[in-house]
Amino acid sequence: MSVFAFLIGALSLAAAIGVVVSAKPVHSALFLMANFATLAILYVLLDAQFLAAAQVIIYAGGIVILILFVIMLIGHDPADHSQQGLTRPAVASLVLGLILLASLVLQLTGQLELGTGGGIASGGSPAAVGTELFTRFLLPFEFVAILLLVALIGALIMGRRESGEPVEEPTG
Repeated sequence: MSVFAFLIGALSLAAAIGVVVSAKPVHSALFLMANFATLAILYVLLDAQFLAAAQVIIYAGGIVILILFVIMLIGHDPADHSQQGLTRPAVASLVLGLILLASLVLQLTGQLELGTGGGIASGGSPAAVGTELFTRFLLPFEFVAILLLVALIGALIMGRRESGEPVEEPTG
């Protein structure tokens, strides 16, 4: 079974790399769905069937399909590369990626201890997940809720039309 887990882990890693390096957004979204599916398989191997079902239903079934709809509605212009060189988002992404890489290396070498592991008991049952989320992990859970709220407000602000901008009439 460990050979199968390593194969699925390698597939998951390859799909995650495909998300990042893919030039076409549709291919990136499909790699993301493959990554979510392989993570669900790993959850099943860890005896966390509830988490595997939530992974498939919420992420692979909902989020990726929503991303694909947005890509199809907005479209993608591959010739739109107005800025050359390192931009602020590129530098921020590079810095955050290096921080993540450093923390992973420190964790794997044993110099950084992030937790005791095995925090979800009873195979990831809904009761165990709820108990852990609302007792031991209440503060991170609330931080994620605030982060999602800020992202929603930011998306609403970015999506608003300027007051002087004309509304396009549908033709037909």
